[in-house]
Amino acid sequence: MNCDWKKLQALALEEIEATLAELPAPLRERAKQLPVTFERAPNAGLVADGIEADSLGLFTGAEFVEEGHVPLPPQIILFLENLWDFAEKDEEIFLDEVHTTYLHELGHYLGLDEDDLFERGLD
Repeated sequence: MNCDWKKLQALALEEIEATLAELPAPLRERAKQLPVTFERAPNAGLVADGIEADSLGLFTGAEFVEEGHVPLPPQIILFLENLWDFAEKDEEIFLDEVHTTYLHELGHYLGLDEDDLFERGLD
């Protein structure tokens, strides 16, 4: 498969829904409330803010414990073309990376830092 944007979005959405279904009920209900958006890659503004151009995903906003204290709602952004390139255009690897990246960014939402995520195999 070439990099077909609509196909990448459909695959990623399907994988996120499957990942949500695997989560314990209380976490699943909380995670369902967290918006997930798809971008091709970080835009110039994000790169200027220090986000690497080849980033796979990003959590923005307040962590769960801080919600209500910041003006912007939290969200997860998945950079699908970067994920596709990282997976070397292999659909199975792409789905696995969407799964891992989504859980990684969800972990940030839940207050986990990079070391915590590494310990859980979500690096």
